[in-house]
Amino acid sequence: MQAEYQKRRQQLMSKLGNGTAIFRSAPMAVMHNDVEYTYRQDSDFFYLTGFNEPQAVAVLAPNHPEHKFVLFVQPKDREKEVWTGYLCGIDAAKELYGADEAYPIHELDEKLPQYLEKADRIYYHLGRDRTFNDTVLKHYQSLLRTYPKRGTGPIAIEDTGAILSAMRLHKSAAELDLMRQAAAIATEAHTHALKVTTPGRYEYEIQAEIEHIFRLRGAMGPAYPSIVASGVNACVLHYIENDRQMQDGELLLIDAGCAYGYYNSDITRTFPVGGKFTPEQKILYEIVLEAQKKAIAQVQPGNPFNLVHDTAVRVLTEGLVEVGILKGEVDKLIEEEKYKPYYMHRTSHWLGLDVHDVGVYQHGENPQILQPGQVLTVEPGLYIVPDTKLAEDQPPTDPRWVGIGIRIEDDVLVTSTGHEVLTAGVPKEVDEVER
Repeated sequence: MQAEYQKRRQQLMSKLGNGTAIFRSAPMAVMHNDVEYTYRQDSDFFYLTGFNEPQAVAVLAPNHPEHKFVLFVQPKDREKEVWTGYLCGIDAAKELYGADEAYPIHELDEKLPQYLEKADRIYYHLGRDRTFNDTVLKHYQSLLRTYPKRGTGPIAIEDTGAILSAMRLHKSAAELDLMRQAAAIATEAHTHALKVTTPGRYEYEIQAEIEHIFRLRGAMGPAYPSIVASGVNACVLHYIENDRQMQDGELLLIDAGCAYGYYNSDITRTFPVGGKFTPEQKILYEIVLEAQKKAIAQVQPGNPFNLVHDTAVRVLTEGLVEVGILKGEVDKLIEEEKYKPYYMHRTSHWLGLDVHDVGVYQHGENPQILQPGQVLTVEPGLYIVPDTKLAEDQPPTDPRWVGIGIRIEDDVLVTSTGHEVLTAGVPKEVDEVER
């Protein structure tokens, strides 16, 4: 993979002009008191380096005569390593990660200026690490004060996101291999969950079954807190309590994916706890399934990103009118967003190193155009939430629909000729999910 990281750095540096880019590792996150969460590197930092330790800084200085790629890392510390694990150290940062130069992190203030003083701008994302934000701004302001004497130095700070997000939006063959593996593991977990779900079991039992397979198959763990929502809980979009006992006659909505080699899958399936849909559940399920299939069909190179969502909205709105939940002419209902009490989220997001991956969806008034190598989710749903507030021109919701929540989600790769559904192996047809 080092050749892959090097290629990414070179691609980024080719876009920096006479600038220097600075990237900060993710901080350690505290679970409680002095217990920390398992460390997870900042996605941009990992994308460019593959380096997986905290307290590190990467500098890309394409116009430095010797050091284009510099790492500041924690030095080797035997006592610390006994407690928390081995550190890469200075020498290995060059040998294993391809840095032209490496320094101890405590020398950052001393060494950083040499990589900034001849750059015309600093590329840096002002993130949540306010202390490090202040460090970068301190160096920037110091160099600004001395600019009149030297006539060189950064006179602007520019966010790295505009360049790097566009790079990350297009997945390489190596990235797609990891995403396919993440998808395959999550596919197995969801298929298993369908088989072992029965009335009387608790949501957390199914969560345990799913996450057991994640780790058993080599995934880092869940890509996000697993949603295992039965009955009316399925109407809560990000329900994660997962503590309810499931009952016959209800639906179970599972939204769960795993991280493999830092890349994520994201799958949702909804199926009857007792093995058979009620008539109302089946009607709404088939509406959502049709919306998803037609939306996936719009994942084609050259199509605008928002066409996927617009297609799903139309199918869902037509279905709601057909069953009498909505009343009116479909185009007007869509224009006035009368469907939103029942479908309140978007249909897609980018997927990759982050579950909600980087990359713009729209350039001003112009939507992003789908291109080969992009990966997005397609996840329409319907949620007949109790006590939904409706417009005055809409009828009250018939109680037989209330409490039904359905979402179906797949991960879809844009190819040169169309699309590839990475998670196609998870059952979703009615005769597949009924038992």
